[in-house]
Amino acid sequence: MKPSLDKKIIVITGCSTGIGLCAALTLHKKNYHVIATVRKEADKEHLMSQGLEDVVIMDLASSDSITAAVERIKVISQGKLYALFNNGAYGQPGAVEDLSRDALRKQFETNVFGTHELTIKLLPELLAQKTARIIQNSSVLGFAAMPMRGAYNASKFALEGLTDTLRLELLNTNVRISIIEPGPITSHFRMNAIKALEANIDIDKSRFKSGYEATLIRLHKEGPASRFTLPADAVVAKVVHALESSRSKERYYVTFPTYLFAALRHVLPTFIMDKLLSKLG
Repeated sequence: MKPSLDKKIIVITGCSTGIGLCAALTLHKKNYHVIATVRKEADKEHLMSQGLEDVVIMDLASSDSITAAVERIKVISQGKLYALFNNGAYGQPGAVEDLSRDALRKQFETNVFGTHELTIKLLPELLAQKTARIIQNSSVLGFAAMPMRGAYNASKFALEGLTDTLRLELLNTNVRISIIEPGPITSHFRMNAIKALEANIDIDKSRFKSGYEATLIRLHKEGPASRFTLPADAVVAKVVHALESSRSKERYYVTFPTYLFAALRHVLPTFIMDKLLSKLG
């Protein structure tokens, strides 16, 4: 669809469910021209049935898929892309010692390498605008490592490192970059984590077997992951600020745990912080 001249164009990844879906629908209602990406045709049809005209199939784990998606995005945006919200990601649970090279590679292919590749392929178009935005959806685990989440921790630490560096390199340009660090949010994240755990961790052979079994019970439990869980629109509110404020922030905290651990890491000695975080596995 040809973009309207009075609408800002934004690409949002990972729009099948959760934060991405909420962001796509919210910004569509706010008169943005949303280009949403999903991995499956069924999800594309679902989004289009809700009024989104431009939904692009893209798998962040595949360079070929990213290349094809970027070409499609360029046709749609016609050189007028305003923003990119890198939301697509998943979490690979598991103790570090149980993570195979392949499992760790899969986590980075989507959460880091694919996100990076998409960003740099769209960057020239963003740089061509009078003003533009890149927003990275990270996590409280992007700065506070927690046990049994090593692959996801590492991927979000890496994403934040790349983003901080890119922000420095773009200081004298028109592109502003923000990182959002949500914490527990209502989404399908837990169900995807269950699939990754069962597919890539040999639970029966691990010395953490009982811990994994408890984790599976927790992940299957109905309702919020914790009493601090917020709905997806809490994240989207930060996305809107990052898109529209002339003083957008470099980092946005969302839930209470994110604010808490961001403060504690600056005041607590490492050994005390370790004891605290170790109880959250």
